[in-house]
Amino acid sequence: MKIIYMGTPDFAVPPLKAILASGHQVLAVVTQPDKQKGRGREVQISPVKKYALEQNLPLLQPLKIKTDEAISELKKYDADIYVVAAYGQILSAEILNLPRYGCINIHASLLPKYRGAAPIQRAIISGEKETGITIQQMDIGVDTGDILLAASISIGDKETNDSLHEKLSDLGADLVAEVLNKIKKGEVTAEKQDDDAATYAPMLNREEGEIDWQKSAVEIERLIRGLNSRPGAYTYYHNKTLKIWAADPVPDRDKKNTKPGIIIEAAKDNIIIACGEGCLAITELQLEGKKRMPARAFLLGCKMTAGEICYRLSLSEK
Repeated sequence: MKIIYMGTPDFAVPPLKAILASGHQVLAVVTQPDKQKGRGREVQISPVKKYALEQNLPLLQPLKIKTDEAISELKKYDADIYVVAAYGQILSAEILNLPRYGCINIHASLLPKYRGAAPIQRAIISGEKETGITIQQMDIGVDTGDILLAASISIGDKETNDSLHEKLSDLGADLVAEVLNKIKKGEVTAEKQDDDAATYAPMLNREEGEIDWQKSAVEIERLIRGLNSRPGAYTYYHNKTLKIWAADPVPDRDKKNTKPGIIIEAAKDNIIIACGEGCLAITELQLEGKKRMPARAFLLGCKMTAGEICYRLSLSEK
């Protein structure tokens, strides 16, 4: 199979490796343009570009994939199929129809659940016990194409966005190699999605990471894991952002009629905060301007005390 591969983040690297290892020919790799990041505005290349350069693969980095110029460039490659994995741009109907076998996408959920940009994070935050990878035949909708192959994976009690991201990337690598061989042999049976069973996983923004202490400890702990490490769950302490990296729900802890968001205990290695239901024991955190550290180390340098608040004051409370 002659393939054009489209991907950008680290999630998309293992599938590209698997395609190369399986003997298929990657004619070119399409990835997002380089970006300036950080205070020094240093130019950073995508993980997919880095790997493509190491493998001496032709690279395309159009600012916008739907332009006539970008489409003309794609047409130069007589590809049998396009494989897409977290590329970051929407493909037009014209592009979807360019290759002989169309375009397939490696999506990190069990479709039709969690269509959209943040399926891994949303699955953890929602308390799902299972997720997976779906290889779908792309159409003009958002993750609405026919299912070609799917496989599930369990979500552990302490699974984070980062850890599940890595597992699903590896699973995607296994499935894409398998589905390409099946397509080549004409052994794939496409299955229509049940649109009535669809759920959506829109892109997360930083504001969604602010902890609402009125929620239960279980819900807040899932938010922390789901946003670890990007964009991160956070609250406020003495008007400074306090990022929470890890925590354990303590549903049976006596809150002593304490208002949600108030510290109940801060001693040795325990930082326990009251929630709307139960309490949360913070085990790893990072105060604005400081390093990420375990609760024990944090308390050596920051003397938190019971009764202090861990949220942003409203105007009526100031």
